[in-house]
Amino acid sequence: MNLAIILTWFRVAAMPSIVALFYLPYSWAHPVAGLVFGAAALTDWADGWVARRFNQGSRFGAFLDPVADKLLVTAALLLLVQANPGMVLALVAIVIIGREVAVSALREWMAALGQRGRVNVIRLAKYKSIGQMVALAFMLYEKPLLFLPLYEIGYVLLLLSAGLTLLTGALYMLRARAAMRGTSAYQAER
Repeated sequence: MNLAIILTWFRVAAMPSIVALFYLPYSWAHPVAGLVFGAAALTDWADGWVARRFNQGSRFGAFLDPVADKLLVTAALLLLVQANPGMVLALVAIVIIGREVAVSALREWMAALGQRGRVNVIRLAKYKSIGQMVALAFMLYEKPLLFLPLYEIGYVLLLLSAGLTLLTGALYMLRARAAMRGTSAYQAER
């Protein structure tokens, strides 16, 4: 176990704390839940930096990192939809979670075909992830900060991130389209 993997595990371990904090009946509970979420989200950048800087990359880390991200985002979305029920937020949550499931399955399928590289992470997806993490941290924090309406800012960021979520999901599907048409078409494209 190296520092990069410990940072990734922190994201996973932070989830029960975020949930517990979110449901505490105190005025400071949501802001602290948002701060813990933000700290956990920062470890997504930190674990990658540590892995590259100190040559701590591993297959297990490459597996665990996206799983930790997806669990963290899903937990936050579930908390927010439960606390603020509404059609738009529920649809956004479904879009984000559904895309993550679909793209993960697509990557697994492409890896089984020996073509995992066709659906490697694209830069736009990294921006999507940053937008989601900032939006969710703001929405969990919920209260205004220095007169900035964090929840509302987070909500707009989440809507924009949902758009990027759909766009990047479609781009991954386009990259894998030949494999989806069948092996013969896929072989001809190679």
